[in-house]
Amino acid sequence: MALIVQKYGGTSVGSVERIQAVAGRVYKTVQAGNSLVVVVSAMGKTTDGLVKLANEISPNPNRREMDMLLSTGEQVTIALLSMALQELGQPAISMTGAQVGIVTEAEHSRARILHIETTRLTRHINAGKVVVVAGFQGTSNAGEMEITTLGRGGSDTSAVAIAAALGANFCEIYTDVPGILTTDPRLVAEAQLMDDITCDEMLELASLGAKVLHPRAVEIARNYGVPLVVRSSWTDAPGTWVTSAQPQGRSLINLEIARPVDAVEFDTNQAKVALLRVPDKPGVAARLFGEISRQKVDVDLIIQSIHEGNSNDIAFTVTTPILKRAEAVAAAIAPALRNPSNPNSDEAEVMLEHNIAKVSIAGAGMIGRPGVAAKMFATLAEAGVNIQMISTSEVKVSCVVNAAECDRAVTALRTAFEIEAGGQVAGEQGAGEQGAGSKGELLTLHSSPVRGVALDLNQARLAIRQLPDRPGMAAKLFGLLAQHNISVDMIIQSQRCRVIDGVPRRDIAFTVSRIDGESAKEMLTQVAVELGWGEVVLDSAIAKVSIVGAGMVGQPGVAAKMFEALAQHQINIQMIATSEIKISCVVAQEEGVKALQAIHAAFGLAGSEKVVVPA
Repeated sequence: MALIVQKYGGTSVGSVERIQAVAGRVYKTVQAGNSLVVVVSAMGKTTDGLVKLANEISPNPNRREMDMLLSTGEQVTIALLSMALQELGQPAISMTGAQVGIVTEAEHSRARILHIETTRLTRHINAGKVVVVAGFQGTSNAGEMEITTLGRGGSDTSAVAIAAALGANFCEIYTDVPGILTTDPRLVAEAQLMDDITCDEMLELASLGAKVLHPRAVEIARNYGVPLVVRSSWTDAPGTWVTSAQPQGRSLINLEIARPVDAVEFDTNQAKVALLRVPDKPGVAARLFGEISRQKVDVDLIIQSIHEGNSNDIAFTVTTPILKRAEAVAAAIAPALRNPSNPNSDEAEVMLEHNIAKVSIAGAGMIGRPGVAAKMFATLAEAGVNIQMISTSEVKVSCVVNAAECDRAVTALRTAFEIEAGGQVAGEQGAGEQGAGSKGELLTLHSSPVRGVALDLNQARLAIRQLPDRPGMAAKLFGLLAQHNISVDMIIQSQRCRVIDGVPRRDIAFTVSRIDGESAKEMLTQVAVELGWGEVVLDSAIAKVSIVGAGMVGQPGVAAKMFEALAQHQINIQMIATSEIKISCVVAQEEGVKALQAIHAAFGLAGSEKVVVPA
């Protein structure tokens, strides 16, 4: 007999008929000999209706009262579903988040779960009842018993947290699509269903598909080893399994806020190749990395900074043994990138740097926590370590530093994030291959090294010109953003260095949620003179398109294929950032959907059947 947690979203319980259909599915699962906890969302568009009511009363409603209001939506569903189960002869009991014992931070509208008191829940399960739980809500433990809500995707988060707390065999997420798809089926009708995907891949594809699984839920599943399956509530299709490695023992206390960083990794076997002042036009990255791929040069980090005038810089890191080959490729292609009317100009200058190291922090708990990257940068600054390159993803932040400072950097980061010594050393396995022992299996299971393509149309880019290039500047910049609760996604530090008034300076660019763009620009402009940096530039008309796949490790041609797909459609790449299993490009907003479709087609991810997402 298995203990299963099932979660049903708003469309799955959107009417009396749908609630009765869910009751039938739950009853069938119990009759098969399983114990069940069911987590539900509010019916259909109930939450939207409640928000509309609140806005008719107040243009800026109190967050506490909003939690009180919005928590009622799920209470309607749990009562009705319990009644429907009882009509089928199945003992059931409905419980609010507070009654279940979901204890959260005292933070209205976006609380994180601290722990779950499972005594009452377990008692009802042992009595043979189906426990129907209101998702999206909990109660603070500050003695006031305040009702709190978990924010967007809160019912997913509730379900996986309950599964972790109970030690459930698995958690089923029922939704209106058949599982996890290679991309958003509303943009690519031939998006293909995946049989399985790893938690790390799913976290990197946070904006994938019809947003069927919230990153916070995946984070908990990864941290506690909860097997997850995403299925359609309309059919009996098997859906998509989201798998995770066996977790290290974690306390269920401070469930969502403990230890955002799991590991500190480093690689001293690296060198950097940069092409400075390459033309800012479609096809340049495709040309460079196409030739790199043909020469079988495996690249680790790739960054392309924002343009300056009509040019920008592209830099990449490789393992030291293949540096000469990488240098030869860059030197051979550089003349073709220069203006033919002035071949002796300083365009497409090749710059090499030996004696560098990559240090990284990794962990699923970094998502949506602006203070984590800032803490990394501050820690390196306090240790006197200057950052030469930055690369970010949902589960990792990497910095390139001087090799002589690597040990100091790693020691400082381990202390700051309370990570025991003995973390992973990437250099022993080749760039970016830490923990990649299953790479062969992954490539056997999945013909394409790329599992999915994601598009984010809700970002804005900020660029700060002429930031002093010295330890502590990144810490100050991102510390300020963290203080204002502004999360940062991509971070790109320009390779071009200028000395102005005796101070070496570089540009730095980063992306934030579009709703934070104006306030971030205003705040950073106010401190620019005091902190000694130049103009702050905001661009809200951008899109970020990303490819993700654990099978990308050790596959030199993947980046080239992505860049070539964009070049063929005359789409200019404005920024590039990579991690071991993700490549992201910033393009113009109006070209975002076209970019996604081009890349999805280039990697042959389309299926033969069209997926229809209910309205």
